[in-house]
Amino acid sequence: MKSIFDTVSTKCSKLATKAYSTSFSLGIYFLNKNLRNSIYAIYGFVRFADEIVDSFDDYNKKYLLDKFKIDTYDAIENKISLNPILNSFQQTVNEYNINIDLINTFLYSMEMDLEKKTYSREKYDQYILGSAEVVGLMCLCVFTKGDKALYNNLLPYAMKLGAAFQKVNFLRDLNADYISLGRTYFPDIDIKNFSVKAKKEIEKEIDPDFKEALVGIKKLPHSSRAGVYLAYVYYITLFNKIKNLPIERVLTERIRINNSVKFSLMIKSIFQYKLNLL
Repeated sequence: MKSIFDTVSTKCSKLATKAYSTSFSLGIYFLNKNLRNSIYAIYGFVRFADEIVDSFDDYNKKYLLDKFKIDTYDAIENKISLNPILNSFQQTVNEYNINIDLINTFLYSMEMDLEKKTYSREKYDQYILGSAEVVGLMCLCVFTKGDKALYNNLLPYAMKLGAAFQKVNFLRDLNADYISLGRTYFPDIDIKNFSVKAKKEIEKEIDPDFKEALVGIKKLPHSSRAGVYLAYVYYITLFNKIKNLPIERVLTERIRINNSVKFSLMIKSIFQYKLNLL
């Protein structure tokens, strides 16, 4: 029975999410139960594509990404894939009518990562759109369950939240991206001469993204609001920690929020949600 294979596929996406991100896993746990598997499916899909371009240095990345793209479109069209991650993803795409343009835009950003490069402002904005903002929109398709008016109302906020998360990732991984991957995402930044002023300029860019995103989170349906808010809290806490650290530490460490702090943030966030204090 295909239902057994579909269940296995969903479990694979869930396993991938938990293996790669405790923060997002906890956020997904606080979504309504009937939303979780679809968000696991989206995360598994984008994570596997990202792994191809970031981690598989001993393999032909272009070949792997091209094959992943072909397999993705084939899975969506035929509503099945023997790749369990893509099988669970196509289920979500087809169930929630996720626009293929969002997937195209995401995969194009992954192609951009195949080359080691420094990004111009235009390319940086294009990369943020594809790697983060459209992922937020894929999730929003699930959260709004086909309500087009609600989707269109929340669209700009979902994009801002995705952008905020991605920019914090860039700031956290500033040195690692440069040393290991040969990438400098932030435009007009010289990593070798990274300054306090440059760090503050980046932080100044990220602040309004978080502020606008919170406005949208408060408008989400109750079925998704708590989980998205928890992810927001984790990321803004990480961002604030980075803001308060000297550039020497940002350039030599991968800044994290430890598990005990995450747990306390979780309790506080759920308390705020329950008391309608967002």
